[in-house]
Amino acid sequence: MTVLLPIVIPVLAGLILLVTPQWKNRRALCGYTAVALVLTGLLVVAVLCATPTASGIILFHLTNTLPVLFKLDNTGRIFVSIVTIVWIACGMYAFVYMKHEENEKRYFGFYLILYGVLVGLDFAGNLITFYIFYELMTLISMPLVLHNGSREAIMAGLKYLFYSFCGAYMALFGLYFLNRYANTLTFHEGGVLDMNLVAGHEGLLLTVAFLMLLGFGVKAGMFPLHAWLPTAHPVAPAPASAALSGIIVKSGVLAVIRVVYYLFGADFLRGTWVQRVWLTLILITVLMGSMLAYREKVLKKRLAYSTVSQISYILLGLAMLQPDALTGAFLHTAVHAFMKSALFLTAGAIIFQTGRTRVDELTGIGREMPVTLWCFTFASLALIGIPPAGGFISKWYLAVGSMRSGVAVFGFLGPVILLISALLTAGYVLPITIKGFLPGEAYDDSAAVKKEPPLLMLLPIVALTVLAVLIGMFPNGFLDFIRTVTEAVLQKGAAL
Repeated sequence: MTVLLPIVIPVLAGLILLVTPQWKNRRALCGYTAVALVLTGLLVVAVLCATPTASGIILFHLTNTLPVLFKLDNTGRIFVSIVTIVWIACGMYAFVYMKHEENEKRYFGFYLILYGVLVGLDFAGNLITFYIFYELMTLISMPLVLHNGSREAIMAGLKYLFYSFCGAYMALFGLYFLNRYANTLTFHEGGVLDMNLVAGHEGLLLTVAFLMLLGFGVKAGMFPLHAWLPTAHPVAPAPASAALSGIIVKSGVLAVIRVVYYLFGADFLRGTWVQRVWLTLILITVLMGSMLAYREKVLKKRLAYSTVSQISYILLGLAMLQPDALTGAFLHTAVHAFMKSALFLTAGAIIFQTGRTRVDELTGIGREMPVTLWCFTFASLALIGIPPAGGFISKWYLAVGSMRSGVAVFGFLGPVILLISALLTAGYVLPITIKGFLPGEAYDDSAAVKKEPPLLMLLPIVALTVLAVLIGMFPNGFLDFIRTVTEAVLQKGAAL
């Protein structure tokens, strides 16, 4: 039952916070939350170190053929590790940041519950279990979006809910058909389709696959159902924005991986209209997100549009159905989680210390918050893909994999769009650094006052920034592990 503990513990801890009366001692509230976060993190590490149960753990049966199953595989290992690192870092940051927000107890309650739900999503062993936790994730994350209770936040939360449910229902539609044409709904490397049943119904199954990709692509911010993301992320408190942009959107990525590589199988989709249309939508998203970020003047909204673009880098690697591109997708999943979380936390620190929210208000901010802006700069270099930061390595594999994929037009168009997007990325992040450190002669140095955030806010920013850089400087161990995953999931589905 070990695999269940990191799911149950944070959920129970969060529920206790929600049902108990208001805590008058803020230090006790933060201490309780910190213990729950660290304990859950240690339990996750214990599960990762333990020998996994080959058959998984069945909690109960919804029907005779639909068990709620938890089973840890290598893909789950990657995602739950990323979730744990970012979730604990953003939780530490929130202990200071949320001091200026109301309803802290509610925030930390839902934050803990959401951690348990995300672990459950990563440990889900079949599609029905995954879908249950996917829907729970939407419902539990919504209070973080509308936390401040403003009209803007409420409308953003409703928009997030509407888009998420629309996408989830398309995925649910696919679940019914997979139950009919697959050997099992349990995730299996290479796919689970029963080709004897599929024979003569390939067109139907391709349509089902496309609808599932479109539906799960909502969480990943893929065009045309991306509009919730730049609306919801900026209105949430900064630590929630970092968690949403660094982690929640990755649930859409994980869902796509499960659909393509663990249910339908890469061979079933390779060379079909589904792959071509999917790649078209992805490249539109990459370019559109970067262009909108370049034009945006509000800092957090600029970062949100950047997420729209960057997550589709990952989807591009998944859609190429090629080993190098898939390696780049897994690597960029980790790099993006660290660098984008660091960027959102940096934006939050600037807002927390100065109240400035717009890019044009940040001239000279490097004189006031030098450490914070240096972290923003290094995370930005990773975002652009400048070596030796992690973004360079992941984008290198994405570009190489695209050219080796053999997909007509897209094999060369993919790297071109990535290059254009990188130039646009440099155009919307580097000017913040340049004007922040080199404000010009008109800037009054005498008015600059050191405003670095408290240490408990600064440490998570520094840690995530360092991870985003180090993963590019020392990638070999992680890359070796990723290659074992890509080799396994690209194999043909075994007879089940």
